[in-house]
Amino acid sequence: MKVFGLAGWSGSGKTTLMVKLLPELIGRGLAVSTMKHTHHSFDIDKPGKDSYEHRVAGATEVMVTSSSRWALLRELRGEPEPDMDDQIARMTPVDLLLIEGFKANRHPKMEVHRPVIGKPLLCINDPTVVAVATDAPLNGVTVPVFDLNDVFGIAEFIVVHCGLQARRQHGAA
Repeated sequence: MKVFGLAGWSGSGKTTLMVKLLPELIGRGLAVSTMKHTHHSFDIDKPGKDSYEHRVAGATEVMVTSSSRWALLRELRGEPEPDMDDQIARMTPVDLLLIEGFKANRHPKMEVHRPVIGKPLLCINDPTVVAVATDAPLNGVTVPVFDLNDVFGIAEFIVVHCGLQARRQHGAA
């Protein structure tokens, strides 16, 4: 399974780009999964739901399952956050795993950068940033730079960089 990331500061457009890239990559015949890192406490369960009540009552893991999907919720309860590689090992292998966030990890990634946010470029000091997607001209960047809206070109770069073989062409004009 190939792993490639989208990294950048909050508000840079990582999720927007991810949502545009997924149909482009899947349209090329690739099986793609995603992993999203957040620094915030999050909850995908809701008070009043049975699964929430199970978790609040102390269950370490709660699995919710139906004919459409399943989810496994694990409470860390003071354990350290698992590292990215441990979490990847839990996933079913696909052609490509796109990672959103985890900007400090050592996997290859494309930086999503908007100068208007006022944050520094990650690619200047991070050799794992192999390209940048941006909405403005950049100076002093030595990796390939893509227009943030060039979803076809960005997808093509990811496919080639990861050594993947698209099973069909998608999105070409």
